[in-house]
Amino acid sequence: MDATVERTARAGERNWGRTLVELGAILLRYGLVVILLWVGGLKFAAYEAESIQGLVANSPLVSWGYSVTSVQGFSMLLGVIEIALGLMIAARPFAPLVSAVGSLGAIGMFLITLTFVLTTPGVWQPGYGFPFLSMTGAFLAKDVALLAIAVWTAGEALLAARTSPLRPRQERSTQK
Repeated sequence: MDATVERTARAGERNWGRTLVELGAILLRYGLVVILLWVGGLKFAAYEAESIQGLVANSPLVSWGYSVTSVQGFSMLLGVIEIALGLMIAARPFAPLVSAVGSLGAIGMFLITLTFVLTTPGVWQPGYGFPFLSMTGAFLAKDVALLAIAVWTAGEALLAARTSPLRPRQERSTQK
């Protein structure tokens, strides 16, 4: 293969790579947003409130919620939080710092949710034990990926906020 064809092929690979990275960034951020908005909205349905009751009731970090409100009330509170975080993360194009704060909130939420693996009975498949997840365990395991996405969106949004044209010029120049 001559040098020109080889350079052209490598340039095409770089362009495809860049395109896939950019598409991946959009899918990661807005996929997380869709999940937070959708699942947050479901928290207003009675069946969803009932389905998370065992997770919440067995958690030393969030079980207090049932002492101050009903199962449905606490589920709705969680829904409001998830929807708010989703909207904040979606604000990245025009408010990257708001997006970063939303992502940091999502990190906290997913870390708390992942502790349910340690506190909820029935996470491991009966008769098999660790590492065989039950349906509840599999439901919780997906939060590892969602946590990773939230970490990435937080970092990316913080970097964007640092260079945002909405910040005063002098402040931007002193932080480099």
